[in-house]
Amino acid sequence: MDYNKEIEKLENVRREGQNKVFTMYLNTDPSDPEQQGGEWKIHFKNGLRNFEQYLEESGDKEERKNFQLVKQKVEKFVRGNEQEFLRSVIIIATADEEVWFADRVQMRMKTEFFWQETPELTQLRKLTETYPKTGIVLVQQDEIKVIEAYLNEIEDTDSYELDINTNDWRIKKGPRQIQGENNQKDDFKARFNANKQRWYKQIAPKLDKRAKDHGWEKIFVVGEPDPANALTEQLNKPVEKVVQKNMLDHEESKVLEEVFG
Repeated sequence: MDYNKEIEKLENVRREGQNKVFTMYLNTDPSDPEQQGGEWKIHFKNGLRNFEQYLEESGDKEERKNFQLVKQKVEKFVRGNEQEFLRSVIIIATADEEVWFADRVQMRMKTEFFWQETPELTQLRKLTETYPKTGIVLVQQDEIKVIEAYLNEIEDTDSYELDINTNDWRIKKGPRQIQGENNQKDDFKARFNANKQRWYKQIAPKLDKRAKDHGWEKIFVVGEPDPANALTEQLNKPVEKVVQKNMLDHEESKVLEEVFG
């Protein structure tokens, strides 16, 4: 789901009278110390009940009916997706179903409920600003790994390796070959230092094209200072940040934590 396009649509939504817009941000993060006992279920139940009580006291039967229609749809979504919840749930809806935005996200959000003329988009906008479409390029001399992420979730990964016999980069297949003898390592290090600019100049256009084709809004380069800086110099696309840390063999989730943490 492209959140930027969804936000553009939601920004034009305005409802008058009894047919208002429901917005919910619900923290379901099991790693949150305040959520250890599944407290989100209590917050969810209370949040809906508070609106029902208010509308019952107001005496507006039509508006209460509309809210109950929305409530039924929201409860159905929560029940149907509970086992797949990540860290938060976002729902924006109207009774006539002309507005229905519902998704599970991998970020902890502040629990909030709204019933008003327009969608409440503050947290949604912040989400897309903090975690846009991102390319994370991990580099370690003769190997490069690309992690594509959106909204703090991994969308795709690829690894490239350098064939030092042909000086060409290719998609990696199989485990990385580790140099065995010390003299081999020394020889490769000398060769790397002599050729790194040329080698990275060859792979840079592939990364720039991927960034353009896949709509990367931010690029991070991760690796030890020498290869990371050398690769960054060859990229035409601006790099948001260089993380000077070798994480090529780390779990992808740990890489995201390092980059966005």
